[in-house]
Amino acid sequence: MRLLRRLARRLRDDRGMNTAEYAVGTLAAVAFAGILLKVLTSGQVQAALAAVIQRALK
Repeated sequence: MRLLRRLARRLRDDRGMNTAEYAVGTLAAVAFAGILLKVLTSGQVQAALAAVIQRALK
């Protein structure tokens, strides 16, 4: 009986879920940063940003 209670308590325990959630969130943020970096370093986007800056400085 005591063993069953301990097992049930361990199955209900959700410690560690936060760590998994942080890991998934970190991976998503890194993936988003990688995509953003790839987009911002493309030739078309750099040309568009340069044009906006040039227009702002006139």
